[in-house]
Amino acid sequence: MYDKDPVRARPPAHLEGWFAEETTVPLPQYLDTERDRWIDRRTSRSIGQESVTAVPTLRCEVQEQINPLRTPTAPGNRRVVSETADGSVPVSRRSSRMRTLAAIPCLDEEVAIGSVVLRARQHVDEVLVIDDGCTDNTAKVARDAGATVISHGTRRGKGQGIKSALRYAVEHDYDCLVLMDGDGQHDPGEIPLLVEQIRADTADLVIGFRTFDQMPLYRRFGRAVLDLVSSNGSSITDSQCGFRALNRTSMESMLGGLRMDDFSTESEMLQIARERRLRIGEAPIHCRYGNFDTSTKNPLSHGMEVLGSIFWLAVERKPLFHIGLPGLAAVFVGVFFFLRFLRGFSETGLVPIEQGMLASLFLIPGTVAVMLGLALALAARMRK
Repeated sequence: MYDKDPVRARPPAHLEGWFAEETTVPLPQYLDTERDRWIDRRTSRSIGQESVTAVPTLRCEVQEQINPLRTPTAPGNRRVVSETADGSVPVSRRSSRMRTLAAIPCLDEEVAIGSVVLRARQHVDEVLVIDDGCTDNTAKVARDAGATVISHGTRRGKGQGIKSALRYAVEHDYDCLVLMDGDGQHDPGEIPLLVEQIRADTADLVIGFRTFDQMPLYRRFGRAVLDLVSSNGSSITDSQCGFRALNRTSMESMLGGLRMDDFSTESEMLQIARERRLRIGEAPIHCRYGNFDTSTKNPLSHGMEVLGSIFWLAVERKPLFHIGLPGLAAVFVGVFFFLRFLRGFSETGLVPIEQGMLASLFLIPGTVAVMLGLALALAARMRK
């Protein structure tokens, strides 16, 4: 087992005489069979050639697009992973995935904004909070929850907050933008319901709609009036809901077309969508109002502000139709009363004051409206 030839170790010169005998250290050796196996394992099979170890390349092929936000529509759907020795590089799934941004315009929402941001982050790639001149700790709470915060410095209106969100989404190349409120009324867990239609490319703008039984009684009448005015004959169920999703085409259209800065932005977005022939979809949502009102405006003043903005938007976009045509109708009515005024004067010789006042009441405002409509239409055409 061991070789008997010793290795002799002599002591150093200064220790000469301390040792009376020689010390031997045996060398361990391998048996012939073990030595042959050890040499065979560590040498090439061919002398003069370099040993090559072939490592097969692993490639995964996903035969079905897996959506983590919903279950498969058919029970037989499955993901198949096959192993091949092909050296081709597979396409990254992240590059083909839709990037989604959730934007939340806020004004003094420190009570609920933290939980809204945390829950929204579970369904989107990034959460953006627009601080529209908040006087509380909304911005700090949002940052602590992991949101990106844009501060306007002063109060500029919800419309400006939505414009900032649109600009951020376009500049950062997002495929989908989800707009929602920061007061906790909208459930972030329902984001996939709106995004699903954008992902399936069945709609360009998806609006969440609330059933009337979810809303307080004092809000139902105002919503019904605004829906009637804003829908303009379309089948939109809830025109004023701020919980909505936009694809890239809608984002670019809204960014270049939105003009209002107040709460009428939702209605203006519908007008732009109809003008650009965008596909509008709807998704049912649950809105929670709770025992405390987090709205920053009184419902009555809110409704009057939206109605006024809708009127001026309609006038600005189609002045001949909304000003010139009613003015022309008033002119015709005024001419009718003026003819009756002349007829009464010619028959009796007396001045029919009533007919003259009615003729003036219709003729003067009608003529002004026709001229104003023509001027606004000319200005709109020159601006384009």
